[in-house]
Amino acid sequence: MKYIELTLFALIFALGFLSANLLNLDLFNTLESPFTTGEESNNPEAPSDIISLDKIKIYDDKVIIYVNDASLSRYASTGSMKPLIDEGANGIRIKPESKNDINVGDIVSFRDNNNLIIHRVIEKGADSQGIYYITKGDNSNTQDKKIRFEDIEYITVGVIW
Repeated sequence: MKYIELTLFALIFALGFLSANLLNLDLFNTLESPFTTGEESNNPEAPSDIISLDKIKIYDDKVIIYVNDASLSRYASTGSMKPLIDEGANGIRIKPESKNDINVGDIVSFRDNNNLIIHRVIEKGADSQGIYYITKGDNSNTQDKKIRFEDIEYITVGVIW
């Protein structure tokens, strides 16, 4: 009798699993789970979700990402944003429209003495002059000085290697 119960249980489980996949419910494969070691507290925050899933279309022969007023960026081999960004990577960037478009975790390009620097926002705050952002390269030990919205030219919304 126990053999019949186990067989029946396995059959019901298999039918449920198959029907979920046939109905495209993807119960087991909807999200990838990164491996964690418990040492992630030193890692930077993730960027904002600027491109919603409905704006990304994947076909057999192409990928289409619908982003208004996007431009491509290339990077110098400074190493400050390794391993995410380095020479050879291609970036997709947009111009922020307001101070609210920029959040902690976002990767921004800003002007500093005619150099276009790309670093991650690690702090957003306000002082007597208004909203400011503190940035830092992911592979750098020092943070940058305060920058203002007017200094920021782009937000990186994607990186392709």
